[in-house]
Amino acid sequence: MSSLKCIAHRGGPLINNQPLPENSLAAIARALDLGVYAIEIDIYQVEGELFVTHDRRLGRVVSGQGIITELPLAYVREQHLENGEALPTLNDVLALVGDRALLNIEIKGFNCVPALQKILTDFCHAHQITFEQYILSSFDHQQLYQCVKALPQIRRGVLIEGIPLDYAQCCDALRAYSFNTHLSFLSSALLDDARKRGLQNWVYTANNEDDWNWLQCLGANAVFTDKPDALLAFNLQQRTS
Repeated sequence: MSSLKCIAHRGGPLINNQPLPENSLAAIARALDLGVYAIEIDIYQVEGELFVTHDRRLGRVVSGQGIITELPLAYVREQHLENGEALPTLNDVLALVGDRALLNIEIKGFNCVPALQKILTDFCHAHQITFEQYILSSFDHQQLYQCVKALPQIRRGVLIEGIPLDYAQCCDALRAYSFNTHLSFLSSALLDDARKRGLQNWVYTANNEDDWNWLQCLGANAVFTDKPDALLAFNLQQRTS
């Protein structure tokens, strides 16, 4: 059985049981030092700027109050994470990750694609980095379809939560690379259909060894995890046992 590719979910905030804020530069840097396959982050668009955070509402991980997409840019720029970091922008993360790992950018907020197109294109041209460094994913399949048109060079991951009636058919129109499925709604039939369509199967979010064993037996390709150090140790144990 192949090893499960390790994707640091929201930057991998629970490494070594020493929590760091999710989607923080500190968490991402720590995961990169482990040698993970990919980093996963979330983005929202505010007045043309893309901020890296999971929640639409401030106050849980990020300081401040209110729905991020309804707030003035100046206010959002003043906010910080629990460790004192300023709220990261996509440009901050792009500069940190460079070509050290694949970067999975999950589109959370509305109307992200125009800003995403400009920021990624400008960064890749300025730093001589290939678009192969990135994959764009979302539950918003409308925005993923916009990415087919605006950023055709960048691979797409189609996020779903349940088990659709037509299994992975939604990936066809989106010309997807990966089918990103929920751990609680994964079946062999769903995975088989994705495989027949030539899709990678990436599963979120698995943090326990018994789940990793099950996913490996099912033939999943990659796992989003908050504990990338533990998943990497699991992979090593599987290879040497």
